[in-house]
Amino acid sequence: MSSVGVTRNNRLYFDFVYQGVRCREFTTLPDTLTNRRRMHQALRNIDERIADGSFEYAAVFPTGRHTAEFRSDPMPTTSPQLLHPVAHVMAAPSFEDFAEQWFLERAATWKRSYRQKLSDIHRVFLQPHFGARPMNQITRSELLIFRANLRQGGNGRKPLSASRTNQIVHLMRQILQEAAERYGFTHPFSGIKPLREDRRPIDPFSLEEVERFLAVVDPDWHAYYTVRFFTGMRTGEIDGLKWRYVDFNRREILIRETRVRGERETPKTGSSERAIQMSDTVHNALCQHKATVGDRSDHVFSTVLGFPLSYSNVSYRIWYPTLAKAEIVPRNPYQTRHTAATLWLAAGESPEWIARQMGHANTRMLFSIYSRFVPNLTRRDGSAIDALLQQRFGSAPAKDALQESGHA
Repeated sequence: MSSVGVTRNNRLYFDFVYQGVRCREFTTLPDTLTNRRRMHQALRNIDERIADGSFEYAAVFPTGRHTAEFRSDPMPTTSPQLLHPVAHVMAAPSFEDFAEQWFLERAATWKRSYRQKLSDIHRVFLQPHFGARPMNQITRSELLIFRANLRQGGNGRKPLSASRTNQIVHLMRQILQEAAERYGFTHPFSGIKPLREDRRPIDPFSLEEVERFLAVVDPDWHAYYTVRFFTGMRTGEIDGLKWRYVDFNRREILIRETRVRGERETPKTGSSERAIQMSDTVHNALCQHKATVGDRSDHVFSTVLGFPLSYSNVSYRIWYPTLAKAEIVPRNPYQTRHTAATLWLAAGESPEWIARQMGHANTRMLFSIYSRFVPNLTRRDGSAIDALLQQRFGSAPAKDALQESGHA
């Protein structure tokens, strides 16, 4: 049913159905009695034209959101009487209004955790800066200054990393791109490249450090960290792991759901949904843990009352105090995942198998991130190929060869 709506910014918009498509077209008119009358009159004309087949979308809404979709419709020219109450009030909406609509349209395709992440960026960074600005008046210079302030810490805020700045600006870019397509203005982000991001250094544990950590950790948490160190599971995966996904007979841990921000979620990507093979160490730890906790919770690891774990609580109550007790250099809990990968590589496991265990789509990430750790862990720093060549071709060490030739 057609209606006139009002945005949170107190601007009126049309809401109607055309050819089975729900259409919302925004105006710059504030919500007053007079403007509502004008809008309702225009909407009645639109409904009448749709009913008799004479409605021409592009003529009424030349920069509308659905104009391109209906532009090729063979409709007769719309009369000036219909255009008069509509065309002169149509304009690109404010950032606040358009962003609200943009979020509504896309929310169903996002995971809750990702939706919350974008919502936080919008609320904290974008809305305060661009809220009332018309979408088609936001300039390239304004965007560059906004990005510089994020990076350098302008307007009383702390400087942000290049990665965090790019996340914020990328959301703004997506919203602006959509607005530019719908309202026919030039996209101001054209040619602006993301900031260069330094790769985050990884700091996996050595096997000796893992042994020291497990030797001093609270016994109630020994199984938890054994699984973390030797399966490469992400925090959300192990905190969301339930007993029905632990197959002791096949010795597999099935990753089918995760826990993020206290909510049940699906795995991060398609390849993240996987079966992790249990080593003897992991299998024994889980068997002992099952015998200890019994049926206190559906979750493999939980509080003593059976509630799901809180990431921050575990980190600051167990993880960091245990590192201090073991006299290990502090690093974040995600390093347990990196540790599993480097230990597998050091043991000579197949890169394809490791990638599947980690939930990577292919081995590219494995080699780009972890390969530099392999020589130190295995002591294979080029000597293996030297031994092979000497065996095959009988080449002598350089010093002996020089002596034989009289050049030593």
